[in-house]
Amino acid sequence: MRKESEYTWTEIEAATNCFSIENKLGQGGYGPVYKGVLPDGQEIAVKKLSETSTQGFGEFKNEVILTAKLQHVNLVGILGYCTDKEEHMLIYEYLKNRSLDYYLFDRCSQLTLNWKKQVHIIEGITQGLFYLQEYSRFTIIHRDLRASNVLLDENMKPKISDFGMARAFAKSNLESNTGKIVETFGYVPPEYLEMGIYSTKSNVYSFSVLLLEIMSGKKVSILYATENGKLNLLEYAYELWKDGKNMEFMDPSLDDTDSSCKLKRCLQIALLCVHKNPDDRPSILEVFLMLKNETTDMMIPNKPTVFWKPNDGNQQNDATAQSENFILSNSINNVTLTEVGAR
Repeated sequence: MRKESEYTWTEIEAATNCFSIENKLGQGGYGPVYKGVLPDGQEIAVKKLSETSTQGFGEFKNEVILTAKLQHVNLVGILGYCTDKEEHMLIYEYLKNRSLDYYLFDRCSQLTLNWKKQVHIIEGITQGLFYLQEYSRFTIIHRDLRASNVLLDENMKPKISDFGMARAFAKSNLESNTGKIVETFGYVPPEYLEMGIYSTKSNVYSFSVLLLEIMSGKKVSILYATENGKLNLLEYAYELWKDGKNMEFMDPSLDDTDSSCKLKRCLQIALLCVHKNPDDRPSILEVFLMLKNETTDMMIPNKPTVFWKPNDGNQQNDATAQSENFILSNSINNVTLTEVGAR
């Protein structure tokens, strides 16, 4: 495998067949992603910065610096980059099974992802997060953990991707600030939205929202009509857990009634991870241990604090989807962040 390095425009243009529409894998906040094949036969994924993207060179540089130095089976590997012709492209290993959101929110694709595979994916994500927080040289906060940023390899092993918004700080620091809040709406913890503070517990909060989406097969942007009014995903999960109706929360396409105890445990873990006070949330290590050891005692979760509501309706329209990535400026004091690398 070729080591991370700088590729030329000519190499990438040839690999992607001139960035043909047939090779386009998708479109994200950064820009379009294309499949490519290098002369040695290695398949790659090329993320190309769009002129209309809200992200820019800073996020490009940040991702190159962080991702190139991170080595873990549950993190996407970066092969290199291209800055030829004033382009900013990132070159990754190609993962044939696309992103997790494709399997969670597409009714046909959901049928290929049973509960056993779901648990495997959940545990893999926690291992990737634990590595970022504990085993890399610096503490790394992803800040954009969501289903579309979890990719799946040929064995459906999850790999966390997209580190453009990630931040790294010294192990001695428990939290940090940002002068600009950029994250996907619904995954944002209260302390980050209100004060611009992020910590390892921010990752825990975002992970819990992702965990609820995995179990339910529903987006966090959906409102649920109940006798208690319209509830967001977190509130709905809590009400069902409190009433002992755990299986009603599970995506019916999984059809795995033998795992009701595991589901109840996952649901309880997710609700513990969305406590408003970060100190009340478990660490990612505690989350992993609770997932693996079904005899470990767990706290009783509090009712989630409502600090946002998605648009009414069961499905997002295009405008809502496009506005999920949002920026709140001038809500907090601007803080200069020092860029650091990771092992």
